[in-house]
Amino acid sequence: MISFPTTRFGSIEVPEEQVIHFPDGLFGFPNLKKYLLMDHKETEVKWLQAVDDADVAFIVINPFSLNPSYQFEVPDAAKELIGLKDVDDLAILVIVRVENNMVMANFQGPLILNSATRRGFQLVVESPGVCVYNKKIDDKT
Repeated sequence: MISFPTTRFGSIEVPEEQVIHFPDGLFGFPNLKKYLLMDHKETEVKWLQAVDDADVAFIVINPFSLNPSYQFEVPDAAKELIGLKDVDDLAILVIVRVENNMVMANFQGPLILNSATRRGFQLVVESPGVCVYNKKIDDKT
């Protein structure tokens, strides 16, 4: 078991095997390599909490729930880095932020996760047509 403090969720204790390792860190956070993926209430939204920095947590979501036509290719080097052998072990998330009552998802920097090895990597995807998803928070549609 590992135990670590967080700003948003208090002290957390989880089995070490639940930690996701990002060997290269995330953009802007290259030194933070261990994260915990946590559910947010009973929604599709999740939190990606840094294990080594109590203040760093990202809101993440499955990009296909926001944009079913979203697509990109996972390079072989990224597959190798996360030890991906079976596509069924692949999970894809995007980081979401809220700004000016708008929800913006970063489709240009998806997170690819291998659920079998608990390793992840953040890609750079160049597809300007599907970069950012905007939806007002108060919209019902």
